[in-house]
Amino acid sequence: MESPQLVGAAPVQLPRPVRLAPLDLLRIGLVGIRTRRLRAALSALGISIGIATMIVVTGIPAASERALLAELSALGVNLLQATAQPDEDGVTRLPVEAPAMVARIGPVTATSAVANTNTVIRRSDWIDPRDGSGLTVLASEPALPATLDARLRTGRYLDAGTERLPTVVLGAVAATRLGVVDLGPVDSPTQVLVGDVWFTVIGILEPLPLAPEIDRSALVGWPAAESELGFGGHPTVIYLRVHEPSVEAVRAVLPATIDPQRPSKVQVTRPSDALAAKRATESSFASLFLALAGVALLVGGIGVANTMVISVLERRSEIGLRRALGASRGQIRAQFLTESVALSLLGGLAGTALGLLASAGYAIVNGWPVVVPPGATLAGLGAALLVGVVAGSYPALQAAGLPPTRALAAA
Repeated sequence: MESPQLVGAAPVQLPRPVRLAPLDLLRIGLVGIRTRRLRAALSALGISIGIATMIVVTGIPAASERALLAELSALGVNLLQATAQPDEDGVTRLPVEAPAMVARIGPVTATSAVANTNTVIRRSDWIDPRDGSGLTVLASEPALPATLDARLRTGRYLDAGTERLPTVVLGAVAATRLGVVDLGPVDSPTQVLVGDVWFTVIGILEPLPLAPEIDRSALVGWPAAESELGFGGHPTVIYLRVHEPSVEAVRAVLPATIDPQRPSKVQVTRPSDALAAKRATESSFASLFLALAGVALLVGGIGVANTMVISVLERRSEIGLRRALGASRGQIRAQFLTESVALSLLGGLAGTALGLLASAGYAIVNGWPVVVPPGATLAGLGAALLVGVVAGSYPALQAAGLPPTRALAAA
């Protein structure tokens, strides 16, 4: 017998779930973090360690590299030295116009030349004229200290007012071998014998690690060398500073620029290989540490996923009650996914702050410039967001799939 049907009864309409605003969704998603603070903090700790490691292993090498670049620049990574080689007659010299030609090369930022005058320097005329104490007398241009970043221990260097006079500047080793410790009083200045001419010492240089040959030299003005020592005006060594990215290119064209007729007679020093070696070493260590950071992020992500799975199991009654009150599966899924992402972002922000502080502190302790890698910072926050989404997806789907009756019965 068929059951009677109610005449005129309207079909039952289930209420539509209310659409949650983003702020409401965020507030609901943060419930688990607020109520289980210790567990949330321990879960976020794994993320923060991974992000901090990522920033530290990029920030510290960046600061180290910048400090290294500054140090190598000071020690001549962009300094080239072109030296004349003996020709068939045994003469060692470069063309007179060579310094001017080198200065016209675009990436060259500074240039200066010296020339061996083949003259002996002595402390007095009582010393054997053949005993030059292993020192060299060089004709020098006034721009030499700026090119080599030379510093004066005392006195001054040759300039437009002194380069035509019988004046001399001694290198650090030359001053020691000649027994010159100061410039002497104004009315009786210290003098040395260059060839057969007395020259007044007007300056003493500090040691030059860039050009140790200058330490063992006595430097006289170019015009004074021509007028007093019979110097012919041909340079033997040209020093030049180059815009760093163009060092190799300038080095390649330098011999032909200096002596187009005999480029093989020009020897150019190689730029420092220390920079390439250091960069390769730093790249290897950076790759290793980034791998460690990836492992830390993976461990942190597993911790977040574990926390979210346990949270779903513990909160089945809440899930069942919300579903019974009309919450949709999508809202449940969004709630737990929001909680996972928020947990990861909190860990990411804490890790970013910790990584930046650690990088800055390490750089300051070592006297390096503080470098904040913006790429690593943004990548760290992005990685935290990605970990939150991946780690929270399965627990969110698991929570959304719980039937209301089973969830309430399990409670």
